[in-house]
Amino acid sequence: MTGMSVRPYWELRFDADGDVDTRQRDRLLEQTAQRELTDLVVFSHSWHNTRAMATRLHDRFFAPFPELLGEAGPARLGYVGVVWPSMRFADESLAGFPREPAPGARPGLDAETRAALEAVFPGRRQIVARLAELLDERSERLAALDEFGVLVRGLVGVRGEPGPPADPSAPEEDGVPAMFGEDVAEVCERFAAALAEARDKTDTEDHALPLPDGGLDGPGSLDGSGRPGRLHGLWDGAHELLRQSTYYVLKRRAGTVGRGGLGPVLGALTALRSAPRLHLIGHSSGARLVSYALTGLPERASVASLTLLQGAFSHDAFAETPPHATGRPGALGAAAHRVGGPVVACHSRHDTGLGLLYPVASRMPGDDASALPGDTRWGAIGYDGVRGVDGSRRLDLAEALDGPFPAEGWVSVDVSEVVRHGVPPVGAHSDICHAELARLVLRAARIGSGP
Repeated sequence: MTGMSVRPYWELRFDADGDVDTRQRDRLLEQTAQRELTDLVVFSHSWHNTRAMATRLHDRFFAPFPELLGEAGPARLGYVGVVWPSMRFADESLAGFPREPAPGARPGLDAETRAALEAVFPGRRQIVARLAELLDERSERLAALDEFGVLVRGLVGVRGEPGPPADPSAPEEDGVPAMFGEDVAEVCERFAAALAEARDKTDTEDHALPLPDGGLDGPGSLDGSGRPGRLHGLWDGAHELLRQSTYYVLKRRAGTVGRGGLGPVLGALTALRSAPRLHLIGHSSGARLVSYALTGLPERASVASLTLLQGAFSHDAFAETPPHATGRPGALGAAAHRVGGPVVACHSRHDTGLGLLYPVASRMPGDDASALPGDTRWGAIGYDGVRGVDGSRRLDLAEALDGPFPAEGWVSVDVSEVVRHGVPPVGAHSDICHAELARLVLRAARIGSGP
């Protein structure tokens, strides 16, 4: 592909059901075999609205690799970008930098986000239009919030009652979260509280980027008198409910694409006569995608390393027995043995999307723990690393880059030193394009950087 910072580079596109573009798959298999590559680095993006946006992220992340490799001995690397149907809300920081808001923009659904919702949820244009109207009106009637909650559930197609999966052997994180069944005003209040805490956290960190003028509560959030209305903050929470509900669907889609789509392609690569060592990288929901790809590998197939950048799924997912799900394994509890080398989970305390909003969106009905931000039960692996795995190690970034690096097993790396820029609501969640993280991938892969 022209214009990429690394060569050779291939793209693999999947649809929502995990079906791969067969021409791209066949080209990858054929050319990988012809080039007799020693290593193949496979990177899956997070939530992006277009193929071009996803490819741009892959390009920016891979850009430091050639210089870092230097004299990599006999290593011959190839690069793969995984593209899958997802979306992001346009108010989120992209690669650590905020999107410039239009002058006088209201805190409703902007045109880009609305178009993305219509693309991800085909046939539901009328629902998207009504959600946009409600967010724009910010009515003082609780009935409007109730209508919003009903429409959100209809948009994402949630079926069944909120709660853990009926099958007791199923992973806890595959249950239906409480946000789809509890009182809408209470759910919106929790999200509003998390947003306020994210805003306060950003304001108190000297290294964080400043908020745009007006902050999260821009001029459109005031009532006709110029003063905040009674439900003012709840509509901020309603907007977040829509975002998190959308990402709940995309999180599940990432699992489908990983297990049924990427996994079999990786298996075909391992079956080549001169098979390259495979190194998987995933950002946010893309981290979930590459992790679930392990469950789709053929029997006895494996990859050489796995690096998760700000993974947007449960920190208990790889636990053999999560502490809050006695008798049930984590969603990926049996998958880590498919990685011959280290499994690296990068996490940052500046990721407010995972640290403050993810727990509110993930909690299950009947949970007697705090429903407010900071409840560690529903934590994400990209905020505090892997949990519940015996023998896992925890390193800061300097130790991971300069000290002896584990040849196998779980390694949680605190990357807060570099993953630190962003604005609410997600903070530094997408601030991942750094040479230090590229070097970390190479250390985990044991390519050109020694032990």
